[in-house]
Amino acid sequence: MSKKILIVDDLHPAFKEQAIALGYEVDDEPLITRQQTLDKIKDYAGIAVRTKFRIDAEIFNAAPHLKFVARAGAGLDNIDDKIAFERNIQLINAPEGNCDAVGEHAVGLLLSLMNNFRRADIEIRNGIWDREGSRGYELKGKKVGIIGYGFMGQSFAKKLAGFEVDVMAYDKYKTGFSDAFAREVSMEEIVKHSDVLSLHIPLTTETKQMVTDEYFFHFKKPIFFINTARGEIVNTSAVLNNLKSGKILGAGLDVLETEKFPALGEQSWYNDLKINDQVILTPHLGGWTFDSYRKISEVLAEKLKNI
Repeated sequence: MSKKILIVDDLHPAFKEQAIALGYEVDDEPLITRQQTLDKIKDYAGIAVRTKFRIDAEIFNAAPHLKFVARAGAGLDNIDDKIAFERNIQLINAPEGNCDAVGEHAVGLLLSLMNNFRRADIEIRNGIWDREGSRGYELKGKKVGIIGYGFMGQSFAKKLAGFEVDVMAYDKYKTGFSDAFAREVSMEEIVKHSDVLSLHIPLTTETKQMVTDEYFFHFKKPIFFINTARGEIVNTSAVLNNLKSGKILGAGLDVLETEKFPALGEQSWYNDLKINDQVILTPHLGGWTFDSYRKISEVLAEKLKNI
């Protein structure tokens, strides 16, 4: 078996260093193009990628000796997992490496929304002193609904522990997971009681465009909405509709259906989103800290031991 790994993205040096210590030959080429990857991947047992391009049939077909794909991050939606499974190619990812970053980011978005930080900051910079107009809400006593209780959902729940909130979690694929930070509930309880809704689920064919006008319709109370998962899970127009109707009090969106410019600026909903002062937008920063950059590589390298 080949012991060569091709790194095609920007990974912390910890991955390369620990892979070499495990006996791998590592080619670290963060500037390599997709075509260049196709030209040389035939000789490699492993490929390490972040988000540069999709690992699809074309890549797999060009890599007859490929044994694993290391995804430097949590989600596997940029990898054709069906083909990988059929060819017995292992997929390793590192949700343990950036879950703290995501949990903290979600809390930051929530606190900013509930206390109108963005609006207040902009107003002061423009010579406006309006305490009443930016009066906010306290988290204490609120009911927080979490959809998905994997590494990210659990991290968010733990970060909320000191706020004296009632954390409810629903996970379609897990049972018996109540812990010191959240209690397992049904989806019916989430929609009936939530003051806050936060998504922590992967993008799959099942979850794509899951959150629509109909989805929000079932919630009984106005909610603060947080998405640090994947943008394509949520219909952005539905978020705007429900902000306008008052069903959503504020939306913290770290991810969007379409990301990066110029494509984002070309979306029909973009202008309405950017002028809405009930929305806070961040450019997919949830798991993107200096700390997680290192931890992700360390987690991936540790998992190489099981390949």
